[in-house]
Amino acid sequence: MDERIANARRWVIKIGSALLTNDGAGLNMDGIAQWAEQIASLRELGKEVVVVSSGAVAAGMSRLGWRRRPHAIPELQAAAAVGQMRLINAYERFFQSHGLHSAQILLTHDDLTNRKRYLNARSTLRTLLAHHAIPVVNENDTVATSEIRFGDNDTLAALAANLVEADVLLILTDQQGLFDKNPQTHDDATLIAEADATDPLLLEYAGEAASELSRGGMTTKVLAARKAARSGTHTIIANGREDNPILRIASGEHLGTRLRASSPPVAARKQWIANQLKQQGRLWLDEGAAQALRQEGRSLLPVGVVRVEGVFQRGDLVGCMAPDGSQVALGLVNYSTEEASRIIGKSSDQIEKILGYINEVEIIHRDNLSLL
Repeated sequence: MDERIANARRWVIKIGSALLTNDGAGLNMDGIAQWAEQIASLRELGKEVVVVSSGAVAAGMSRLGWRRRPHAIPELQAAAAVGQMRLINAYERFFQSHGLHSAQILLTHDDLTNRKRYLNARSTLRTLLAHHAIPVVNENDTVATSEIRFGDNDTLAALAANLVEADVLLILTDQQGLFDKNPQTHDDATLIAEADATDPLLLEYAGEAASELSRGGMTTKVLAARKAARSGTHTIIANGREDNPILRIASGEHLGTRLRASSPPVAARKQWIANQLKQQGRLWLDEGAAQALRQEGRSLLPVGVVRVEGVFQRGDLVGCMAPDGSQVALGLVNYSTEEASRIIGKSSDQIEKILGYINEVEIIHRDNLSLL
């Protein structure tokens, strides 16, 4: 048994189009019911789950009587609009039968490249998880254009794993996992049971296979595992048509292909904050706040900030400065320069009264802080 997976608390589970639509024959209601039941069992075990669902375009194609996936953006958008209604209704019905609330989250690439919208999406997902709801994430195909598409829901699943700092990304597909050769053309193909997510050989193994229903093949899943590993998330690629695959994997049974991340989620995120972003401003702290960050790893609250420097927006990287001028930490700020200037030195319960709204009780959450 793999205790790393069995002990994982936060899961992102991606379900592919071929599974969700019976290879294009229409929505796989029996399959959705079974996956929902397994996810409900995970929730009973105290796990948090985000579902990334393909299938809207494929479901719409079936509903509209189209046999081949269209290439024109307006036709894809029309199919997605029709299919998304049926897809989310199915999730709502089956999760509700287990006493669970579900929520629809539609994203475009632009939502996750814009830092402010990235933080907004992250806050929404975390709030839904805190209230024991099951977020069902899909690409917003009804409005996405070719310039802002993720390209496939494997990539979207990896970015969702980054957003919520998932422990595990489980990609359910119609294949057994990743093989060293194409198993459809090579009888001696061997399943890759486990590997490092960054191993360059994996892309050679993956090939370019894709179907008429989905934009992704095994290559996109390997690339998704690489992206997920940046935030410390392990990826598992497994066959969703196995008996109870979600629960078996969650119990530690080794199904499919496991692609390891080398760092735990929070550590990987903090490394990304420290190394990848340009600093936009500074927050000068009092001695108590500086000590709380250095010694206790706490979040930065408005009451501990004495001065704001620079011009920044929500989601920008700022430095946290001690009274002696040394830089204590870097972090992604929850408020703009103008907003921060109004709430510094105040207790968190005064934020809403001062601003008329509240984004977060912290100026910088500890998960978005990297100590120096």
